[in-house]
Amino acid sequence: MNVKIGIIGCGGIANGKHLPSLEKISEATMVAFCDIDIAKAESAAETYGIDNAAIYEDYKQLLEDKSIEVIHVCTPNNTHKNITVAALNAGKHVMCEKPMAKTSDEAGEMIDAAERNNKKLTIGYQNRFRADSQHLRKVTQRGDLGDIYYSKAQAIRRRAVPTWGVFLDEEKQGGGPLIDIGTHALDLTLWMMDNYEPESVMGSTFHKLGKQDNAANAWGSWDPDKFTVEDSAFGFIKMRNGATIILESSWALNSLDVDEAKCALSGTHGGADMKDGLRIHGESFGTLYTSQIEVDNAGVDFYESEKIDEAEEEARAWINNIIHDTEPVVKPKEAFVVTQILEAIYESAKTGKAVYLNKH
Repeated sequence: MNVKIGIIGCGGIANGKHLPSLEKISEATMVAFCDIDIAKAESAAETYGIDNAAIYEDYKQLLEDKSIEVIHVCTPNNTHKNITVAALNAGKHVMCEKPMAKTSDEAGEMIDAAERNNKKLTIGYQNRFRADSQHLRKVTQRGDLGDIYYSKAQAIRRRAVPTWGVFLDEEKQGGGPLIDIGTHALDLTLWMMDNYEPESVMGSTFHKLGKQDNAANAWGSWDPDKFTVEDSAFGFIKMRNGATIILESSWALNSLDVDEAKCALSGTHGGADMKDGLRIHGESFGTLYTSQIEVDNAGVDFYESEKIDEAEEEARAWINNIIHDTEPVVKPKEAFVVTQILEAIYESAKTGKAVYLNKH
């Protein structure tokens, strides 16, 4: 079987992650490309598409092609819901880049459309496919850590503000580092805990360093006038069973404790973290131990790395889901909870009050 794919959005994340990963999968063929900047669609088609691949400026025209089975949505966050719902209604399976949507209401509409049309929907949380993540998931699923009651989700950059595209645009993105990279750390943490029942959320967001001009930054100085999102955000999440998660995220923070898309877990039988590789620790026969697990992870920066193992694994697993009619690794209802919590952190930051979820 060969799966025919249409790409909607041919910018950075498409070229850095989706397109090169799909190109390596023999069972996948990219037959159509769409972008509001037609030159980007043309370039992507020339590099990754079949001969005479279709090129569009309007995604609705692409969706009219009945031969296309799968759509990859690689557009700004504020367009995820409309494009995904339209694609599902057109009878396509959808891989939507993270985060699922700007709001939980939008994410809910996406789930409803997938269920109504009996089509597969997944979200691009590729960090689940890293070697350390895969190993830690097996550890937690086997019960080695026991009942995980405290976790830390970390996505901290010292100075790495993305200055291209629409990353600094609050209207299009819905937020800054929290919704951009904090979402990865939170997804990993919930997945490891296998706990998707948040009860309450407290959050703080800060726009401090983003106001500074001519600042040091991995991708060059930003324009403070265009920096309309937070530069750091933090959340305190309490689950219905009492488990607690601390979420940290920043693009710019005066901290040397930097790490991205990582989590630390504390359970009744042991703990684990992703600092300097993967460490599993606990107590054995009255003695404390720490085990260093050797894993081989690729880089995480899709805009500079040519080969991202976890991105290819994500794409391969997704195409296999289509071919073999199996459930995606990233289930839409899991991604919904991530969006729900992120939204609650932003709301709490604005109101100064706790946000209560899933009331019974």
